Amino acid sequence: MAATVNTVTGPVSSDDLGKTLMHEHFFFGYPGYEGDSTLGPNYIEEIVATGVEVAERAKAHGVETIVDATPNDCGRDPELLREISERAEIKIICSTGYYYEGEGAPAYFKFRQGLGSAPGEVEELIMTEITSGIGNTDIKAGVVKLASSKDEISGYEEMFFAAGAKAQRETGVPIITHTQEGTMGPEQAEFLLSAGADPNRVVIGHMDGNTDVAYHIATLSHGVNIAFDRFGIQGIVGAPMDEMRTTCLIGLLGMGYSDRMILSHDTVNVWLGRPLVLPDAVAELLEGWHITHLFDDIVPVLKNAGVTDEQINGIFIENPKRIFGG
Repeated sequence: MAATVNTVTGPVSSDDLGKTLMHEHFFFGYPGYEGDSTLGPNYIEEIVATGVEVAERAKAHGVETIVDATPNDCGRDPELLREISERAEIKIICSTGYYYEGEGAPAYFKFRQGLGSAPGEVEELIMTEITSGIGNTDIKAGVVKLASSKDEISGYEEMFFAAGAKAQRETGVPIITHTQEGTMGPEQAEFLLSAGADPNRVVIGHMDGNTDVAYHIATLSHGVNIAFDRFGIQGIVGAPMDEMRTTCLIGLLGMGYSDRMILSHDTVNVWLGRPLVLPDAVAELLEGWHITHLFDDIVPVLKNAGVTDEQINGIFIENPKRIFGG
């Protein structure tokens, strides 16, 4: 049965999502970027213009919906996303949630956690952003974004996981996660399910940071969905090369898990703050990290390996539709 999905331009039916990229970032900034006073006067317009250009490139491959997975503390701006959505005529779903402790902005809620008030406040924040709107806007979050550290889910992060699971139980909004450097997939799934989350609406993210099939099967055993959603990020931050993650993906599809798989890129199309300057060697590694890489480079490899059009359409269309309740 179709469900109502919050997009930045208003509610739509899950039947109308169409081809979907489940984990991208139109813009992203590590906490602290907002203190850099060197930004020029046309900064915002440049962000929007880049977002529209990226959306148009995705649309050329049939993409109708993009989930922007930017957490609250990393520059999420629902009004900018709405402007991009309206100009590009593409559906965008924004997130509610905070990034993992090591690269997020933990001081605010850790301080309040020490005083005992934070768990209830985090629950209130997430629920308000889903049901009423974000800040002074009427834009409602359509997914809960959760994140954990390398090799652990810290006590700070557990607070958000518990609140996200509760919000998911009460609203049906999907959960998408960040796993750091190919770790904690099974543990995230176990924690969320123990807190009452619906596995059908949980997507454990960045699983392609790990090419051990046993790790994926252990995560899938909980009934959740898993995302190979960092195609193009290779050779840095613990990420394997695309060739290795594609080999692992083909194996999982051959084992019958296509109805539990999500593919995306985790692109950052604008880095908030100063423009990113990459060393030449890193730039070369990331040459394929862009919004059409899957369609240009990865899907043809999958097809050559015998993955069917039905499986690929299921991954990009039917799986997101089901995850959002359709």
